[in-house]
Formats: sequence, C-alpha cells, structure tokens
Amino acid sequence: MNRFYYRLILFAMFGLAAAGCTSQQQNVIRIGAAGPMTGDQSKMGIDLRNAAELAVAEWNEKGGVLGKKIELLAGDDQADPKQAVSVANKFINQKVAAVVGHWNSSCSIPASEYYVNANVVMISPATTNPRFTQQGFKSVFRVCGTDDQQGKIAADFVVKKMRPKRVAVIHDKTAYGQGLADFFKKSLGPGIEIVFYDGIVQRDPDYKGVLTAIKEKRPEVYFFGGIYPEAGRLVRQAREIGLTAPMITGDGVYDPTFIKIAGAAAEGTLVTFGKDPGGLSTAKAFLGKYAAKYGEAGPYSIYAYDAANIILTAIQQAGTTDGTKVAEYISKTSFRGAFGDISFDKNGDVNKAPYVVWKVKDGKFIEVQ
Repeated sequence: MNRFYYRLILFAMFGLAAAGCTSQQQNVIRIGAAGPMTGDQSKMGIDLRNAAELAVAEWNEKGGVLGKKIELLAGDDQADPKQAVSVANKFINQKVAAVVGHWNSSCSIPASEYYVNANVVMISPATTNPRFTQQGFKSVFRVCGTDDQQGKIAADFVVKKMRPKRVAVIHDKTAYGQGLADFFKKSLGPGIEIVFYDGIVQRDPDYKGVLTAIKEKRPEVYFFGGIYPEAGRLVRQAREIGLTAPMITGDGVYDPTFIKIAGAAAEGTLVTFGKDPGGLSTAKAFLGKYAAKYGEAGPYSIYAYDAANIILTAIQQAGTTDGTKVAEYISKTSFRGAFGDISFDKNGDVNKAPYVVWKVKDGKFIEVQ
C-alpha cells in the first residue's frame, strides 16, 4: 500500500476514535470520590465511596444531571498526603466536575490547592482540621465540624464531668491528630496539669514504651488525637501494662473497627462525634437504602452522601459544571440533606455542627452527652 494512503487511513482512524471519546465525555458528568480505599483506614474510604455511589445511582435513575449520566470515579489516597496530590492530579486530568473527599485532613489540605487551581469544587465529608477552610479558597467546603469545636467539647467534658488534676496528651503527628490534641490541650484551661505531651508513630505495632512513660506520670485521663487503628492498639496495650486511666479521643476513632481491635479494653473509652442520625426522619431513607446495598452505614457515610447530593444539586440548579458558578450556588444555598438542613458560612464550614460525647459500653458506642 502507498505510504501516503496508509498514513491517511491511520489519521482517519485516530480521528474517529478521538471524536468518539469526546462525544462520550460530553455526555457524562464525572464526580470523584477520594479517600483511603486500601490500608488500615480503608473502611473509611470505602464508606465514603459507597455513599457517593449511592447518591450518583439515585440521580442516574432520575435521568442524571443536565440531561447527562453521572460517572463516579474512585481515588485511593491511602491516607498519604503525596498520594492524595497524585489522586487530585489524576481526577483533574479525567475532567471531574467536583470531588467528594478527601477523608484525612493531611490529604485534603494539600490536595485542595490543586482542585482550586483546576476550578474543581471539593466537599470533604470528614476533614476536621480548621486550616482546610481557612486558606481563602471559595470552592472548598466541608459538611462535618472542626477540631477546635470537638476539642473544646472533649475538654469541657473532662473538666466538668471527670474533674482531673493530671492529664496526659498524645497524638499521631498528623494534621488531624496533632491539631485535635492541641485544641483539646488549649481548651482545658488553668487548674489542670498536662503531665505528658508527645506524638506516636502511625502503624507502629508497639506503643508500650510511650504508655509506660505516661503511666509513670499518673494521669487520671489521657487524650489521643488520631485514628482508630492506633487508638485500638493504645487502649489494649495500656490495659496490658496496667495503665487504668481512661482514654478520651476524637471522631477518627468512632467506628466499630476500633472496638474490634481493642477488644474488652475498649470499654470506657470516650469519643467525640456527631449525633446519631438513626433518630432523624431525614436519614431514614438513606440508612435503609445503604444497608440494603452495602450493609450498615459507617460513621461518615451519611456525610459523604450529603456531600455528593449537594454537588449534584448545585450543578443541576446552576445549569453548569463550571466550578466557580457551582461553588457560588453552594455558598448561598441551604440544602436539605439526610443529616438535616445544611448551609455554609463564608469559609465553607457548615453553620451547624453539633458534637456530642460517646462512651464504649458493652461493646457499643453509647451517647453520654
């Protein structure tokens, strides 16, 4: 075959393929769901993805958004900041309109800059570090509360209900864990001695050294800023060395997996988290559908579901996937979510984020305040 005609045929084939891809992309609106899909925090990422997937499926059943099908793309950041940036860049190259995520503060904060520069709206269901929404970004939101809020709730509970004189504070050295621990420490106020303050290494199998150092300081309670895998090992190993002071910790520990890891040593652990959505009429339909498709909803499933619905509602009502216009609609609108009414302040934080204190009793989380 003549080389000229051969090249002509190849160009024609590539042109048809490119046209087909472009046509397909134009008929689809892509949404990202980002979190730790693998590793020891994978349950949280999978909960996030499942909830976003459920919201997308419901919208597609109704005809999609702006007459187009919605496609959900999952990104595994492995709870690692560098991997989160990689996921963000991948989503941007895949032309996502918005992202539900990330889960960890240490991932959401660095990834947010990339999404903002690409005009991609981002709503995190679980990032609680205040710095996330204090960067001046107009297209970054969260549907959960913040560490300064829950740190104060935990400190108030300790001061008013437990009334200790000696308190130890540890954290996992992450943006979430250390930030939460510092807010707790700051909120204790005068009259309480911080007898120990230090960080631990995530995924270390043995914390007995630091726990022994804490035990020697004789605290009446110790605070941990971190996630459930480390919390589970901490309370179990504390029991093994005879450290009897109870742990109080934050929302990153509120999951049944913590109790599985810790076993009987989980009893008495105090955790700050949002109110139970089980009694909310607005959450009934979501909880039923989620359970039927995936099993019991995780702690942040309902937050991810609301985040996805806010994004899709905003695209539909704004009449565009343009990030600036979608973000502007979100910032000015009150949404009716599965967790109730949701609206945002000038920073992108929810106007109402109530935290309560939970306690592990008989192998379950029970609301105590």
